[in-house]
Amino acid sequence: MTFSLPDFRRKWSCRGYMSAGAAMVTAALGLLLVPAERAEARKYPVPLDVFGLGTPRPRAAVHAARIPLPKPRPAEAPKALEGALEGAPDEAPPEAEGKPSDQPSADKPAEAASPRKKQASACRLALTEEIAIAPSIPDIRGPGGCGGEDLVRLEAIVLPDKRKVTVKPAAILRCTMASAIADWVRKDMVPLAASLGSPISDLDNFDSFECRGRNRVAGAMLSEHGKANAIDIRAIKLANGQSIGLTDRAISREVRERVLHSVCARFSTVLGPGSDWYHEDHIHLDLAQRRNDYRICQWNVWDPLPQVAPLLPAERPEEAPPREVAAKPEAKEGADDEAAERSSPPEDKPAPKQKAQSSKSATNKPAANKPATKKRR
Repeated sequence: MTFSLPDFRRKWSCRGYMSAGAAMVTAALGLLLVPAERAEARKYPVPLDVFGLGTPRPRAAVHAARIPLPKPRPAEAPKALEGALEGAPDEAPPEAEGKPSDQPSADKPAEAASPRKKQASACRLALTEEIAIAPSIPDIRGPGGCGGEDLVRLEAIVLPDKRKVTVKPAAILRCTMASAIADWVRKDMVPLAASLGSPISDLDNFDSFECRGRNRVAGAMLSEHGKANAIDIRAIKLANGQSIGLTDRAISREVRERVLHSVCARFSTVLGPGSDWYHEDHIHLDLAQRRNDYRICQWNVWDPLPQVAPLLPAERPEEAPPREVAAKPEAKEGADDEAAERSSPPEDKPAPKQKAQSSKSATNKPAANKPATKKRR
């Protein structure tokens, strides 16, 4: 006879009895752990309380401690003025009774503390009036991160010889950007203007701070103009009235290339003709910070335009005679020619009969010098 565990379970099934027994054991243990009385009234631990959670530990009685109060001030004690010297003033000095105190009293609520004055940055301290006329303006907080801190209004640049280069119109920039523009004009543009024979007078500012996206495209990333970290320049004007357009192809190529090399060495972004059609008539400069100090210099210096003959006639020179006086001799010559044609007698014309006879005689007479020719068959 063979015996196996599956046959045993099939013949004598006791799963129901085993599960019922386990449930009863679990209920008994729960009843033993649940306290029957209040925890404060227990004196002995609950059976099977292994972790000591059922019986609270008795606490020692807490007695209120008496704190001694200071004795009343004797009448012969020194007054408040002498006590203030010792570091324990009890009463206000008599001369300060009529003056308002700065400390908040019990019946007067404390006022909000005034904001602390912002300390000037290192750039602001270095950008003095000997370098540029650039007063500070409050910080700008706009939507989408627009605005900036440590802003100035660049009105003019002071040259080493104390002459001023006016920025028209005044540019709102960060202090670092304004300082870079001032150094560029003082160190690079002054020698360039001297080679052209006249000092600089104005700087044509096309655009500076403007809360907008790149190239004014809706939904584009915030432009450096929105961070007050960029400026657009169209031209540099000289004291003699000459205007040097940075994108003008009529200006010498050498002059524009000198400007190109100077700005690309000082600014992290330079955009001009050839970068995109948004910058065909001005130069964009900014100090955007990129990874690994990456720089962008996209400005194609085009060749000057070829000389084309003017479509309109040249202007009349000043030394030329007036048009009425110059037209009189020609009119006289024309009138004389017409009078001569009218006064000349008509030539004698042969009669038609004489013309016919002469033609017949001419055909009948053989040519004297014409050789005889034979007909070819």
